[in-house]
Amino acid sequence: MLPEPLQTELKEKIASCEHPRELVIDVLTAIQEHHGHLSDEAVQDAAALFGLTPLEIDELATFYPFLYRQPVGRYVIHVCDSVICWMENGKGLIEHLQKRLGIAMGETTPDGLFTLLPVCCIGYCDRAPAILVNRKVHGPLNPALLDELIDRLQRQARDGEAAS
Repeated sequence: MLPEPLQTELKEKIASCEHPRELVIDVLTAIQEHHGHLSDEAVQDAAALFGLTPLEIDELATFYPFLYRQPVGRYVIHVCDSVICWMENGKGLIEHLQKRLGIAMGETTPDGLFTLLPVCCIGYCDRAPAILVNRKVHGPLNPALLDELIDRLQRQARDGEAAS
């Protein structure tokens, strides 16, 4: 169930738009930012806001790689598997990342820090091989730079937890 302030905000935004369906992805993103992912209940809430069926919302939610229908880790790593990244040893980088984190694509580490997701292209071919971490691009990468990035993210998470 959406909290009342968020529900009111989204209703006002939808009402102010000439073609409300243009806002479906924005609304789903806002709901995801609140809950961390799009649960079945969140999909039903979004459907009710637009007068659409949950299936219509689910079709959109499962199409976009930055909308998550399942819980994800604190750091969502989108790994580019485009041909350019592949040509620049992207496959080796993916294998190194999976081994380092101990998870396969689509999985989240047991500590809830990292989720690995493939994406067909992130649009940073000039920085290949590249990844996105919470939508921020990192590249060109090699295994050593990737390890430094993972170490830094783990430190940030540990320091953040210590500060709170």
